[in-house]
Amino acid sequence: MTANRSTEYLISLVSEFRKLPQETEWLEFKVSKAAPEDVGQYLSALANSAVLAGKAFGYMVWGIDNATHDILGTDFSPMLARIGNEELENWLLHQLSPKIHFRFFEVEIEGKKVVVLEIGRAFRHPVQFQNQEYIRVGSYKKKLKDFPEKERELWRIFDHIPFENLVAGEELPGEDVLKLLDYPAYFDLLKLPLPESRDGVLQSLEADDLIQRTEAGRWNIMNLGAMLFAKRLDLFRALRRKAVRVIAYKDNSRIETIREQDGSKGYASGFEGLIGYINALLPSNEVIGKALRKTVPMYPELAVRELVANALIHQDFFVTGSGPMIEIFSDRMEISNPGIPLVQIDRFLDTPPRSRNEALASFLRRIGVCEERGSGVDKVVFQTECFQLPAPVFEVTGDNTRAVLFAHRTLTKMDKEDRVRACYLHACLKYVNREYLTNTSLRERFGIEPKNMAVASRLIKEAVAAGAIVPYDVTAAPKLMKYVPWWAAPTGGGS
Repeated sequence: MTANRSTEYLISLVSEFRKLPQETEWLEFKVSKAAPEDVGQYLSALANSAVLAGKAFGYMVWGIDNATHDILGTDFSPMLARIGNEELENWLLHQLSPKIHFRFFEVEIEGKKVVVLEIGRAFRHPVQFQNQEYIRVGSYKKKLKDFPEKERELWRIFDHIPFENLVAGEELPGEDVLKLLDYPAYFDLLKLPLPESRDGVLQSLEADDLIQRTEAGRWNIMNLGAMLFAKRLDLFRALRRKAVRVIAYKDNSRIETIREQDGSKGYASGFEGLIGYINALLPSNEVIGKALRKTVPMYPELAVRELVANALIHQDFFVTGSGPMIEIFSDRMEISNPGIPLVQIDRFLDTPPRSRNEALASFLRRIGVCEERGSGVDKVVFQTECFQLPAPVFEVTGDNTRAVLFAHRTLTKMDKEDRVRACYLHACLKYVNREYLTNTSLRERFGIEPKNMAVASRLIKEAVAAGAIVPYDVTAAPKLMKYVPWWAAPTGGGS
């Protein structure tokens, strides 16, 4: 959960550990022995074993006798320990792959110092220390490669447990759960009455898999619950970098920032506020209609909503150190999220979406943040066409997916890439609606006067030459020609 643990919590935690009949695969007792390499190996072993035990954390506790579980105290001081000139915690982190969350806590119990090392469970891959993977077998630390059945079981779990089902906050009393989650927003968004009792609230959250009752009668806040309804995402260590970041720049480069803000709320409870904040930063466009000037948003609000929702839903939460980001420039808006898309970017319009985070997507659909079906990209393309904006760009940059909306630009100021992309997406949009790109439809898309049919014809010829679209029937008369995206070329057709 939080970066800090209260003294009461730590005392209670150690008390529960001492009640166990012996060490477990996720718990190790020490008195004062703390060789750095040994601690690092235990970090790997306990992080991996926590996965097999279904625990959110593994623990090392110094100051407890292994046999009797008596409190002896310890002279180990992790904050003072150094390897050369480097602090122990930093040194350990550099030796781990992949990086995991761990934290040392010192607490006084019965007048004696006890040190607790809380180790986040492994996710996606077994944790290595100095390029070696470890595991616990009973109360012994072993090399994972020597126990292939445990390694197979680890990978099976990694493949089947989504990030949403992992624990963000463990063994919390009910009152702490309600302090951390914006539960009134849950009932408000679902249009449900607020239960009169705390137990009623907790049972409702549990029924939606947002929290989970533990064997000790406390509660775990699941990643799903925290991501959707955290009052402050930064209180959950594994999620603090998943807050949405919004940056507005002075012009069309990243040199000078006008405003920058990291969101703090969960995605469900904070979505409308996020959209309102973004729209307030967006430039407007002045248009003339029937001799009257009016100011309209530069980008369609529906397109902005869909792309922001997609960034939240389709991100890869296992990519550490980054989260969704919205960047606003004078000439464009870029919306990015960690993770490579599960479908080809040039097939976003027609391919049924696949989400890494189906529980998250399902809940956001229930409250109307996104559609029940489809990725919403068809809405984005339709809206940009209605506003006669350049076609959006969808691209993969490194480990991130990015969508770009462009400010208004006349056809004469669009380059070839802009024109071909617009024709391709227009053909895609028509195709998913069981229609075809024609000279007429393209003129409507670009606002070309009927008398300038030749302009639309040149655009079509350009897109065909680029391989973006193909004729539906090559034998049709020129005035009756219809076009489809390249991937929809009929058998025996094509250019």
